[in-house]
Amino acid sequence: MIAESKTPSAPEADREFVITRVFNAPARIVFEAWTKPEHIKRWFGPVGYPVTTADMDFRVGGKFRFVMTGPDGKEGPPFGGEYLEIVPDRKIVLTDAFEEPGSPVMIFTVTFDEKDGKTTQTWRVVFPTADVLKSYREMGMVEGINSGLDQLEDLVKVIR
Repeated sequence: MIAESKTPSAPEADREFVITRVFNAPARIVFEAWTKPEHIKRWFGPVGYPVTTADMDFRVGGKFRFVMTGPDGKEGPPFGGEYLEIVPDRKIVLTDAFEEPGSPVMIFTVTFDEKDGKTTQTWRVVFPTADVLKSYREMGMVEGINSGLDQLEDLVKVIR
C-alpha cells in the first residue's frame, strides 16, 4: 500500500524521496484527480488539513496556488508552483514551494502507469539539498502525502 524507496543510482538520491501507491482505477481517472480544483480539494493534503483554495491553470507553463486550512480553522501558508510537463494520463512535473520569501523549491514528478485496470502512481520529489529534505521529513511531509493518497483512493472510486 505505502512504499517509499530511494533511487541509489540517481544523482539526486541524497535529496529525494519516492512514494508509490497502486489504485484500483484506470490511469485517466487517477490523472484526472490532479487536473481540477474540485478534485484537489477532496484529496490533496493530510486528513484534517483540507485544501480550501485551489487556483489552477493546468497546462505547461501554468501556475497553481493552494491554501490548506487546519482543524483550528486557520489557514496555513500558501504554496504553489508551475507545471513544467504534462503528458495526459502518464506524467506531471511541477515545481512547488511556500510563498514565503526564501522558501526552497521542490520538483515533483508524478507518473501514472496502468496495468490491468490498476494504476501505479509514483511521486518523486527532489529537494534543493539533503538538509531541506530532512527538514520536510521532520515536518511530516511523507506522512502527509500518504494521508492525502488515502483520500485519493476514496475519490477515484467516485470520479468514474
